[in-house]
Amino acid sequence: MDGETSCSSWDSDDEYQKFIQKMNPPRVVIDNTSCKNATVVHVDSANKYGILLEVVQVLTELQLIVKKAYISSDGGWFMDVFNVTDQNGQKIMDESVLDEIVKYIHKCLGADSCFLPSRRRSVGVEPSSDYTLIELTGTDRPGLLSEVSAVLTNLECNVVNAEVWTHNKRAAAVMQVMDRKTGLAISDTQRLARIKERLSYVFKGSNRSQDTKTTVTMGITHTERRLHQLMLEDRDYERYDKDRTNVNPTPVVSVVNWLDKDYSVVNIRCKDRPKLLFDTVCTLTDMQYVVFHGSVDSEGPEAYQEYYIRHIDGSPVNSEAERQRVIQCLEAAIERRVSEGLKLELSTGDRVGLLSDVTRIFRENGLTVTRAEVSTRGDKAVNTFYVRDAAGSSAVDLKTLEAIRQEIGQTVLQVKGHPDHRKSPPQESPSRFLFSSLFRPRSLYSLGLIRS
Repeated sequence: MDGETSCSSWDSDDEYQKFIQKMNPPRVVIDNTSCKNATVVHVDSANKYGILLEVVQVLTELQLIVKKAYISSDGGWFMDVFNVTDQNGQKIMDESVLDEIVKYIHKCLGADSCFLPSRRRSVGVEPSSDYTLIELTGTDRPGLLSEVSAVLTNLECNVVNAEVWTHNKRAAAVMQVMDRKTGLAISDTQRLARIKERLSYVFKGSNRSQDTKTTVTMGITHTERRLHQLMLEDRDYERYDKDRTNVNPTPVVSVVNWLDKDYSVVNIRCKDRPKLLFDTVCTLTDMQYVVFHGSVDSEGPEAYQEYYIRHIDGSPVNSEAERQRVIQCLEAAIERRVSEGLKLELSTGDRVGLLSDVTRIFRENGLTVTRAEVSTRGDKAVNTFYVRDAAGSSAVDLKTLEAIRQEIGQTVLQVKGHPDHRKSPPQESPSRFLFSSLFRPRSLYSLGLIRS
């Protein structure tokens, strides 16, 4: 079966896809003998559109680091090999952990999996009565996350999980919120419309309305996949030559056509980092390109990726303009996690308004949040912020950091990666964070977030 025949099969509906998967369940084999530095994972499955991204996403969710990969899916069968390690760069030797890896891959790739990507739709939103899903895109500016958080708090929404990305002066956010009183998703249509209106107003700022997009629905989604799509739809790659000073060294991406085989060959060389493979494969999939063959090598400080691709219509990259777009989109996907700033980790008891209070303190001390990961584990909030100072530097002044830690709590907020920062001994109880200046009144009218 050639590639074009495979592409036509991807037009089948989901029920047919499930039937094929049931008849050809995925086969996962773990090999811990052939490579001394990594655990080798073989994954064989019936081919379908998006299968490579599906596998890479599963490995990412398992927190496995892919050191090498060999990809082949030119036909009706998908056969991939991944050399993986744990987060510490070690082989996975625990048999119980290996069994769980196999079970999880089978669960995620099987016919009953909720991951059934279609070339006709973006990442789906699964219905949920637990959370209201908010998606935002627009122009980035200092204090934006603080303003959004303040509005949600005023509207009695509790932010349970959220992730915010910024790149090339654009911002995208995916947030899961619940009603403060009921602890469930917000279902009232008038209230949802009011939330959307207020957030659109904040995100728009002084910019034109077509530069912003806000959606509010009930459900859950794969956050990082959706953020890549939001940034791609927002065309952040087109603005990217204006703001590359923080990316050093810049990634090297090339795309050439191999006319004899009707492939376009994509080569990527850049500094290695976690989730790099996920980011590049996600972008190619969202651009509706299929990877038929590929190899990945990230055993050193640099990562090398090579992909043989065609568009879902069976053609290689068909113009110089499209070639440049593919290059720019891949460079943007690589850079979105690179220019992040100084890492701050917050861990404390969760409460309504916590995100609003913390980001307000950052803003008042001249810090801009370039990326944020907000999560709730039981009754505890575990948040990570990447920040820069007013000049755009990640080398934030130590006095500023200490002032922030004094206000939030020395044991609550930790600074990671600052070359001159020395961990201060705990001098106070974390309870200070809950009862101090965080409850100083802040008028949303004075911040310009609510109209009369």
